[in-house]
Amino acid sequence: MTLARRLSRLLGSAEMARAFTLAALAAVFGSFTIERMTSQITLASIVGLLCLLGATILWVRREELSLLRLAPSSLLAFLVWAAVSLAWTTDRSDTVFGWLTLLGFAFLAITIGHIRDTLQTVRALGDTLRVLLAVSLGLEIMSGILLDVPFAFLGVQGNLALGGPVQGMFGSRNMLGFIVVIALITFVVEWRSQSVTAPIAVPSIALATLLAFLSASPTVLVLAVAVGVVAVALAIVRHAPLERRNVVQWVLGALVALALAAAFALRHPIIALMDAGSDFSIRATLWNTILDFVAIKPITGWGWFGPWARGEYPFTYINFQLDDHHQSALNSYFDVLLQLGTAGLVLFLLLGGIATVRSWLVASARRSVVYAWTPLMLVTLAVYSMFESFTLVGAGWFMLVLCALRAGQSRSWRESIDAANTGVIPTLRGE
Repeated sequence: MTLARRLSRLLGSAEMARAFTLAALAAVFGSFTIERMTSQITLASIVGLLCLLGATILWVRREELSLLRLAPSSLLAFLVWAAVSLAWTTDRSDTVFGWLTLLGFAFLAITIGHIRDTLQTVRALGDTLRVLLAVSLGLEIMSGILLDVPFAFLGVQGNLALGGPVQGMFGSRNMLGFIVVIALITFVVEWRSQSVTAPIAVPSIALATLLAFLSASPTVLVLAVAVGVVAVALAIVRHAPLERRNVVQWVLGALVALALAAAFALRHPIIALMDAGSDFSIRATLWNTILDFVAIKPITGWGWFGPWARGEYPFTYINFQLDDHHQSALNSYFDVLLQLGTAGLVLFLLLGGIATVRSWLVASARRSVVYAWTPLMLVTLAVYSMFESFTLVGAGWFMLVLCALRAGQSRSWRESIDAANTGVIPTLRGE
C-alpha cells in the first residue's frame, strides 16, 4: 500500500473524524483562553490549520458528500453579504479579518456536520465541555480559595469564596452562563439517549448546575425557563397522535405568541424580579444609541467587524457618547443591524429561523431524543442573542452554523433534488 493511500485511509477514518471533532471543539470553546495565554495570531493559526485539515478530510470523503447540501443557502447568503460590506466599510483590513474569522468558525462547523452524525456530535461536545467546565472550576478554586489571587490575564476575579460571580476560563460570567446552558442540554440529551451512564451524566449535570449558580448571570434564569418551556412543548408534540400533531403544533404556537406578548407587557416586573434593572437599563441606553447610527445607513450598515474594533467609527463614537467601553451591542440582532443593516438582519433571521423550524419538525417526528438537541440549542442561541452578541462570534456562531447544517440535512429542498438524482425518496417518519 502506497504512502498516499495510507494517508487517505487515515484521513477518511472514523478515528480521524472523532479526533478532528474533539480538537476543533476544544479550540472553539477554549478560544478565549488560547488567545489570552498566547495571542490572537496563535488562535487564528490554530483555526486556520484546523480548517486546512478539515478541507483535506472533506476532499478525501468527497464521494460521500453532495455539493448541493454542503452548507445552508441562508448561511451562504449571510456570508456573502458580510463580504460585500467590504465595499462600504470604514476599515477594510478589520472587515477582512472579521469575515475570515466568521468563515473559519463556520467551516469548522460545516466539516464536523458532515463527518459526524448528531449523536456523535453530542457525545464529542459533551466530552469537551466536561473537561472545560472541570478546568474552569479548578481555576476558580485555585484563584479564589487556594491562592486568593485574581488571574487577571484570564479574567478570573477569584470570587469563589464569596459565592461568585465566577468566570471560569471563558472570560465573563455571562459567557460562562451561556456555556453551562449548552452543556446542560448536551449532558441531559446524552443521558436520555443512553450515550453515557449515570455515573458520568449525573456528576456532569451537577458540575454545570453548580457553575450556572456561581456565575450569577441573570440571563441564565431566562435561558433555563425558555429551554424548559420549549422542552415541555416538544415532549407534548412528540407524544401526540400523528393525526392530531398539526393541531397541537398550532395550539402551542398560539400559546407561545400569547406568552411573548404577556412577557413584553410585564417586562418591568420581570426585570425587577430578576434584580437586573440596572443591567437592562445599560442595554436599553446602548440600543437606543445604536438605532441613531442605524438610521444613517439603514440598509447596508457600517460594514462587518464582528467584535467592535478599537478606534473604528461608529463603535468608538458610540462608546464616547455613553462614556463606556462596550465591545459589542450586547445583542446579536442589534449588532447585525448596526454592521450589516436591515438586509443583513433579514438574512441572519432567516438563517436562525429556518433552522429552528426545520429542526423542530424533525424532532417532533422522530422518536430518538437526540433529535431534540438541535431545536433546544437553537432556542438557547435565539434567546441569548437578545442579551449578548455571542451568536456572532466564536462558540456561539459555531453552534449556530452547526445546528443550521444539522437542520438542513434532514429537511431541505436539496433533499428533493438529491432524491430525483438518486431515485431515493426521503421520508420523515418516526424512527
